[in-house]
Amino acid sequence: MSLTREQALDLFRSDDLIGIGMAADAVRKKLHPEGVVTYVIDRNINYTNLCTEYCTFCAFYAPVKGPGRAKGYVLDYEVIYDKIRETVELGGTGVLMQGGLNPDLPLAWYEQLLRGIKQRFPRVHLHCFSASEILFFAELSGLSLGDTIARLRDAGLDSIPGGGAEILDDEVRYKVARLKCLTEDWLRVHRTAHHLGMRTTATMMFGCGEKLEHRVNHFQHVYDLQEETGGFTAFIPWTFQPQNTALGGRGWDEATSVEYLKTLAISRLFLSNIKNVQASWVTQGLKVLQLGLRFGGNDVGSVMLEENVVKAAGVSNCTTEEELRHIIRDAGFRPAQRDTLYRMYFLN
Repeated sequence: MSLTREQALDLFRSDDLIGIGMAADAVRKKLHPEGVVTYVIDRNINYTNLCTEYCTFCAFYAPVKGPGRAKGYVLDYEVIYDKIRETVELGGTGVLMQGGLNPDLPLAWYEQLLRGIKQRFPRVHLHCFSASEILFFAELSGLSLGDTIARLRDAGLDSIPGGGAEILDDEVRYKVARLKCLTEDWLRVHRTAHHLGMRTTATMMFGCGEKLEHRVNHFQHVYDLQEETGGFTAFIPWTFQPQNTALGGRGWDEATSVEYLKTLAISRLFLSNIKNVQASWVTQGLKVLQLGLRFGGNDVGSVMLEENVVKAAGVSNCTTEEELRHIIRDAGFRPAQRDTLYRMYFLN
């Protein structure tokens, strides 16, 4: 049974952080009674940083026009293959691949890339392209959204990440990324993918000037779509990282670790129909990550052999598989490696 909107707002306004955490932990125990916390070994590959959207919270993109274009790039296929080869050699099972909205890359470029990866690494799970990217591919190609996703799937795409959600409320989206897809557009991509038999994740980037009501709106949209399709494998919240961004220069206070833990816990309580909630070490560091495992999180995400977007915003947290396993055990859980679809591979 999910929280009501009013109950969620009451919890956000409450000072009882420990009580909220305990309630979220109880939900985590009900959904994951075996006491296991999972992680995945994969790599984030950002194939291009050239982008038409100019989001104020992004420190990674290069504009497609103007003097900033000089710092733009597109990775060659062979460079991407080499990155994946190294990932496999290090025990990785998947790749999360995302990039900017680059008008010079047609849909055929992505289809050829996906097929080339699958030919060389047939067992690697390809978890790629945000809703914004997929909508952009459809627009450039003149295809319907369903046909675009089907063509990517047929070329080798296995699942779709939740990137580009930020806050699913158009009032917020217009303020922080007015050129980006609207709430219903993001939902439409994931709904379409689910109807085509693909699984996706849902994310939330908070602490970017939104109100508490906006966060609850986000939870409600994700909950409602999950009730409709059942296609989300996990919910992944993280905090806006302001350094080196245009939005960060506007004077917003960065979300605190306490705010992160409260939001994580309330997401676990609200999204009762999504089995997995991921705690973040990339934005929060390992100590807060560990606390997050008692605030509703049952997964610590990826060892992440490469990450560029958050790093561009000045965040340099890093970890190893050994360190993550230690953190999990020290919190009182058993660590288990999983794949991208949250199926466990190794438990010891």
